[in-house]
Amino acid sequence: MKSRRTLPVAWLLAAFVWAAAPAPGQEVEIPEVFSETIDVRVVNVEVVVTDRQGNRVQGLKPSDFELLVDGKPTPIDYFTEIEDGLALGARNGDMAAVPSVDPNAPVGTNFLIFIDDLFSIERDRNRVLDRLRDDLGTLRPVDRVAVVAFDGKSAETLTGWTPRSMELEEALDRARERPTRGIKQLTARSLADTDRQVRADVEAVHRDASRRLSGGAGPFASEPGLRSLFSRAQHSYRQRLTNQLESSVLAAMATMRQFAGQPGRNVMLLLAGGWPRSLEIYTRAHLPDGGLPLDRRIMSEDDLYGPLVSTANLIGFSLYPVDVPGPVRNFVGDASRGLRANAAIDPAGESAGTLEREDNVHSTLHLLAHSTGGVPLVNFGRDVALASVVADTRSYYWLGFEPRRREDDRFHQIAVRLTGRADLDARTREGYVDMSRDHELDMTAKAALLFGDPPDALPLEVHFSKPVRTGLRKMSVNVEVAIPLDEIQVLPMAGEWLSVVEVRVTAMDEGGNRSEVSFEKVPITGAQEPQPGQIFYYETDLQLRRREHSYVITVHDPLTGTNLTSTGKVGPKSI
Repeated sequence: MKSRRTLPVAWLLAAFVWAAAPAPGQEVEIPEVFSETIDVRVVNVEVVVTDRQGNRVQGLKPSDFELLVDGKPTPIDYFTEIEDGLALGARNGDMAAVPSVDPNAPVGTNFLIFIDDLFSIERDRNRVLDRLRDDLGTLRPVDRVAVVAFDGKSAETLTGWTPRSMELEEALDRARERPTRGIKQLTARSLADTDRQVRADVEAVHRDASRRLSGGAGPFASEPGLRSLFSRAQHSYRQRLTNQLESSVLAAMATMRQFAGQPGRNVMLLLAGGWPRSLEIYTRAHLPDGGLPLDRRIMSEDDLYGPLVSTANLIGFSLYPVDVPGPVRNFVGDASRGLRANAAIDPAGESAGTLEREDNVHSTLHLLAHSTGGVPLVNFGRDVALASVVADTRSYYWLGFEPRRREDDRFHQIAVRLTGRADLDARTREGYVDMSRDHELDMTAKAALLFGDPPDALPLEVHFSKPVRTGLRKMSVNVEVAIPLDEIQVLPMAGEWLSVVEVRVTAMDEGGNRSEVSFEKVPITGAQEPQPGQIFYYETDLQLRRREHSYVITVHDPLTGTNLTSTGKVGPKSI
């Protein structure tokens, strides 16, 4: 179950300098011309083909591949084989090469390194960063690397795309100096575990006393308030962990969007400090009676990681998650192989709960990698992360197709088969979401909370009034948005000049709690063609907690695709 603080936004009547606004309650019919047009987008499908021994297979042709979308054969529109970093054109036949890939030319790989400082422990993170630094020599001149770190509240770009080793070394050195919050995560988990154990011990005492009093004849009935007596710490921990995990996933999504659009292969090294696949299992250790509670509720990983996978597959990133914590130190064995029904307790005396959590975290790495065509780097794989990803992305087949876009936010499964070659295996991304433009713009607004104004956005002028206290911990802030009519398309329609823009507002408080994106279509009408320099003023009230907030206000023109954005801080002391 998600827990997220919502930002109520009361939309007020717009005030014009150009024309009169519609009367209160009057509906303005929006012509279909202002509906969002569906763009053509190529879905990239990178395919690694191996034989039964795991060796790469090269020299295949487009006719050797069958592409299925939702189980139906789909034409392959583009095909290029990449062999040891070189795009081959001679074997393609009449098939068009993948756009932006020149035949018989080197193909660069863009390595986006995302560092999770929220869940990582400094010692483990720095070990991985040091190994990444050691392996920078495996990169080629055509490769690019960008480095971003996230601490739970904001994302810091340590370096943009660069091929220069010196800049990368400096970025990784700065990353080593950043504080981490992994120890705080362990402390919070330990307190929740202690609370759970105390509750179990108290229940055991009551159970034993009840059986003695009843002579062993009656079943044990827990007192009504007993189970909730020690549950506050557990509930608080679960809620906080949910919010933090969602923030980290959003930050990774925003990072990919911020750094998308580079020519070449795109991959993300996701340095995860310990992201559980199921929060319910992760936040419950084994109980003294030898098993997980029978009433456990497994949280769907689709809610947690589905948006991250969908974003990666839609914009063409393969995820290579890195197991920053590494193997469990007190366990003899390999937890990445998963749990079995007869999993034994390790000799050091660790409970099976340790293994369950280890497996839960590794399961997330496998999910993210396999869903996007990457490889999970678990346990000691963290020590050779960059070298492994470089080697894995040197040779592959690059397919592309133009799907029939509906922008219905539905998932579409992708499968690649080798025709007549049952002896070969194909690894690729598992599907994509036909994301609506509204959904994409919402994601862009959320990303701006972490990175500021998008690079293609125009500045938007906003003015805040003095905040008014509306409750013990709440305030109302009036904001005036100045929309320059020079920057949007206004069309003559039925004797008037008309435009319809989309206004989005979202905010995040200093604790990292985010609002949902509030959305409104705003019609702008006038009897005469607007003159240069004219402004449309739009007003809205923001209902906020009395805290400092980062805000994002965007105005989108669906006719031209123009985006105007304002980002900044608003709060009791900043106005």
